[in-house]
Amino acid sequence: MKRVGVLALQGDYAAHERAILRAGAEPFEVRTLEDIDAAEALILPGGESTVMGSLLVRFGLLERLVKRIAEGLPVFGTCAGLILLATRVEGYTQPGIGLLDVTVRRNAYGRQVFSFRTPVRTKVPGAEKLEAVFIRAPKIIACGPKVEVLAEYEGSPILVRQGTMLGATFHPELVDGAAIHSYLINL
Repeated sequence: MKRVGVLALQGDYAAHERAILRAGAEPFEVRTLEDIDAAEALILPGGESTVMGSLLVRFGLLERLVKRIAEGLPVFGTCAGLILLATRVEGYTQPGIGLLDVTVRRNAYGRQVFSFRTPVRTKVPGAEKLEAVFIRAPKIIACGPKVEVLAEYEGSPILVRQGTMLGATFHPELVDGAAIHSYLINL
């Protein structure tokens, strides 16, 4: 059984752990360098990207994360996790991983009160139709040439892949099923 680490410094890591179990893998919480090294795949959850980035620096985890992901560790960033993965964050300079060749705009769909759910179609096998949950979601406003768009909402990418990196502007861990988590596990 594959061991999938979930960054557990801040944010919605518990819901991802449940989705990993539904996908047939073993979740564990990542808080140390040893945890990063033990992961066979990794999830960067939603939450507050500036806080997570600062904590990664404060606890000395950022460099190791960048190294492991650059070496091919499968990783899935959702919402704030996508912002951490992005090479560019419009209007902000914050600590991040910076390996996924996208430009994102934070909170592009509005404040928490404007959160919503909507059906979307994806190119992910087993998840061709799913419900996407947007909570203070970022928007991907540009993708580099090596980024594959796996789903869109109103003409904007909401699920992307670059090699072994996945990024979503929405929260697939908050709905039934675990097709996108399964996709990560099989990268």
